[in-house]
Amino acid sequence: MSAFLYRLGRNCARHPFVVIGVWLLAAVSVIGLQASAGGKFDNSERVPGVESQHAADVLNARFPSRGGQSARIVLHADAGRLDDAGHAATVDRARAQLAAGHDVAGVTDPFAPHAAAVSADGRTAYLDVSYAVDKLTATQLADATAVAHRARVGRVQVELTGPLAQLAQKAPSSELIGVGIAIIVLLIAFGSIVAMGLPIVTALMGIFVGAAAVGVLSAVMNVPEFSLILCMMIGLGVGIDYALFIVTRHRQHLHEGMSVEDSAGTANATAGQAVLFAGTTVVIAILGLFLAGLPAISSMGVSVALVVMVAMAAAITLLPGLLGLAGTKIDKLSIHRKSHVTKPADETISGRWAHHVGSHSVRYALLSLGVLCTIAVPALSMRIGVPDDGNAAPHTTQRTGYDELARGFGPGFNGPIEVVVEIPSHADRIAVDRVHDALQADPGVSAVTAPVFNRAGNTAVLTANPTTSPQDARTDALVHHLRSAVVPNAVDGTRARVSLTGRAMATDLTDRIASRLPVFIAAIVAMSFLLLMIVFRSILVPLKAALMNLLSIAAAYGVLVAVFQWGWGNELIGLHSTMPINPFLPLMMFAILFGLSMDYEVFLLSRIREEYVATGDNHMAVVRGLSSTARVITSAALIMISVFGAFVLTDDPNGKLFGVGLAVAVLLDATLIRMVLVPATMTLVGRANWWLPGWLERILPHLDLEGARTSADVVGLEDERELTAA
Repeated sequence: MSAFLYRLGRNCARHPFVVIGVWLLAAVSVIGLQASAGGKFDNSERVPGVESQHAADVLNARFPSRGGQSARIVLHADAGRLDDAGHAATVDRARAQLAAGHDVAGVTDPFAPHAAAVSADGRTAYLDVSYAVDKLTATQLADATAVAHRARVGRVQVELTGPLAQLAQKAPSSELIGVGIAIIVLLIAFGSIVAMGLPIVTALMGIFVGAAAVGVLSAVMNVPEFSLILCMMIGLGVGIDYALFIVTRHRQHLHEGMSVEDSAGTANATAGQAVLFAGTTVVIAILGLFLAGLPAISSMGVSVALVVMVAMAAAITLLPGLLGLAGTKIDKLSIHRKSHVTKPADETISGRWAHHVGSHSVRYALLSLGVLCTIAVPALSMRIGVPDDGNAAPHTTQRTGYDELARGFGPGFNGPIEVVVEIPSHADRIAVDRVHDALQADPGVSAVTAPVFNRAGNTAVLTANPTTSPQDARTDALVHHLRSAVVPNAVDGTRARVSLTGRAMATDLTDRIASRLPVFIAAIVAMSFLLLMIVFRSILVPLKAALMNLLSIAAAYGVLVAVFQWGWGNELIGLHSTMPINPFLPLMMFAILFGLSMDYEVFLLSRIREEYVATGDNHMAVVRGLSSTARVITSAALIMISVFGAFVLTDDPNGKLFGVGLAVAVLLDATLIRMVLVPATMTLVGRANWWLPGWLERILPHLDLEGARTSADVVGLEDERELTAA
């Protein structure tokens, strides 16, 4: 592999314009394919094999009017009742104007008999607008916004909820903020504008091509729209980091006197191979999301994995081409007054720190473990739930509408439970009334609508509003109670089948994730342990790495619980209420972080291993390994933190959740783990770090991660071939 990567890097550096042209052609081709054959993003959250999904499928099949998109428009009057003559006329005009909008299939009448769409005090009501399209756009938003403006002139407050309100959100260009901070970090790390620009260009090209490829993927998979945010986060982070590692090694070889082509090839054979290993680990970890059995999570995983693979390809092909184009001028436009002077490992700040930690290994190991365990404690109280409009910022239209509905109709109105009754025969219709009465009598239910039958008369649907809010843990308990006790008693003696959906879908989603999470974690940890054991020829090194990764992720979970669920400092990131943890986050975050942490693990431990093999001195191997990688790992971590942290500025609570979680995890991994716990434990264990049973040594495949076939070997081979050809 190292020989192949060396030749690839050398040839790309030798023919930079060809490489750049191929990448530009690939970008144009993928964008063209997306425009002609790309699909649409699908935000539906299917949970195959659960009761709520069956109920949702029955509703879609037997109640065609429920197809397409819908939006709820909230009406409120500060003075008087909405059914007063003046306000009623304004509401009627709003209904008529909404009905005349683009792609509108129908608008409900809140004043219709038995509609139950007006609150008891008459001050709050709602309209349900049905659209004949699968995805709402700015066109429907403009229609609804115009109606809202005219109604407010008539002293009726109008607020948008659901997908219309989401369209109204204006997210800042978080990726541009992340790139801006990355530029500053790279300038400080490299001290050269030219060297700084190479990782940025490589990462942006990877994102450009990767995002277009995700658009093509959406034609064959149901890819959620949030996948793009994750792809931007991960693609920018790994794209810049991978290029950073290779450029750092390339500049080192140039300073040692190598030619540009040989240096690019050698950097590709060493750092490039580590990039491939780390990136492959990220891809495998993310593809492990298929174990969750959730199509939305699986497609998000495939999308992120696709972007990571494009970033890997750009790092080992496009980047060497750019290195060849830059030539010996890579250090031009320097911002440093003095050139860097290479110091012995034990004289650098990181080297002295590693020596200090190693000299007090027990103290620092216990201290760092104590800090991480303390931070992780809140994770034991993690409560998974689905964020909704109630988590939006105050004074936004969706939050105002959510609050008005909760005040007018009760806290459970924003999370109704839809009850689907399948009726095999006419004699079983009695079950519908019995289910209605049983639901109405339950103390956890505030109201139940009258049953609505489909045209065939073989299915009825009722809506039950809980007495508790959608994100209240008691609402999940209510769903389980209705299924286990209330519904079975109500249909006893009939052949009717009752299933719950609506808010019950969130309960089933969290239950599915909770049941699959242990299997998923075990599979990812086992995979990473095996890969690291093959690379580092050790039992203890991969075992410690797996445990440390688990600890850093648990600590990140703890921070999320403290901030989002408990509300500690949440106003600092633009949240003004607590919220449960998104069900997708534990799985996605674990897969992404376990893969990304392998980057730092590989780049640090491979240097330590290299020094240990050369000297046999474990302590000095740790000192020199940390000294040679601390600067680049710190720079890479700062870039990751900046890219992830920038998404905290979005209005979307999910974006904030993932941004904080990923940024905190990288921060802990690059500081407490890599700079304290790793050197402390590596020194404490000593030579046993590299112990591997003989029988295992014989059966494990060998990976030359650090390029044992150096540039000299490959150069000699290339020169021999050139002479033979001549």
